[in-house]
Amino acid sequence: MPTLRQLEYLVTIADTQSFVEASRLTNVSQPTLSQQVRALEDRLGVRLLDRGTAGAVLTPVGRSVVVTARRMLSDARDIVALASSSANNLTGTLKLGTTPTLGPYLLSPIIAELHRVAPGLRLHVREGIPDDQVLELSRGNIDVVLGPMPIMGEGLTVEPLFREPLHLVAARDHALASEKEVASEALAGCPLLSLDPRHHFARQAAEIAEAYAMKIAPDYYGTSLDSLHQMVASGLGLSILPSLYLRSDVGGSVGLVKLSVRAWRRHRSIAMAWRKQSPMDAAFRLIAEHVQKCARQMLDPIASA
Repeated sequence: MPTLRQLEYLVTIADTQSFVEASRLTNVSQPTLSQQVRALEDRLGVRLLDRGTAGAVLTPVGRSVVVTARRMLSDARDIVALASSSANNLTGTLKLGTTPTLGPYLLSPIIAELHRVAPGLRLHVREGIPDDQVLELSRGNIDVVLGPMPIMGEGLTVEPLFREPLHLVAARDHALASEKEVASEALAGCPLLSLDPRHHFARQAAEIAEAYAMKIAPDYYGTSLDSLHQMVASGLGLSILPSLYLRSDVGGSVGLVKLSVRAWRRHRSIAMAWRKQSPMDAAFRLIAEHVQKCARQMLDPIASA
């Protein structure tokens, strides 16, 4: 029978399309990696990879084998998680993926509180592009994802948590900053600063820009909410920032004014997602409930009191 290690080598080669990069990620020599994949092919009696100067490309049967191998590796990780702690206990190390438009200002207070109520829990937080992280979740490289909806993927449990208001912000000396209420027509033609288009947040900003006839500034893509904050404060244009960011110590609203736009009702929905077959389902639901409670208290501390 193929070993899990051999399947891990094959999956890593499939992800990187490179024996060199795969050997680095799996921490084995390239000859060892190549030998183990050859042994796997011999055991199965089929060729799984086409090897050439362009790299390693899966054969049709190789692609099918990799799909099953991913599932087997994910199940093996779940077995280890189940053995190390009961499904209801918040213990062990969890890999949590999140987006840089959420994690830096939401997770800090939540992680501190989680550590207080569950001192045996360790969270390894990884920031990245939401779509990429959902892919890593499905592959078993991340245990749970916290991010904006929609979160789509086969075999995932998606738990909606809260809605976060979005605000249109400007520099304090912007022509619209002194207006008590900004008419939607006044926004037409205004440059709107946004993030890399791969971010869900950027796609939402583009929808808002279209609705108000604003123009996405193509030469000033931000790399984080902080960079948007700084560019807006310097007078480069308007931008969209989430409520929790503006209220946080990590972010804040220094140098900014929230514009009161007539009939403005913009928000984003935040959810957690994990693999449906995970034995940690109960623990993930406890974490989701805690994140939901903390976020709602941060958004409306009076109502949550």
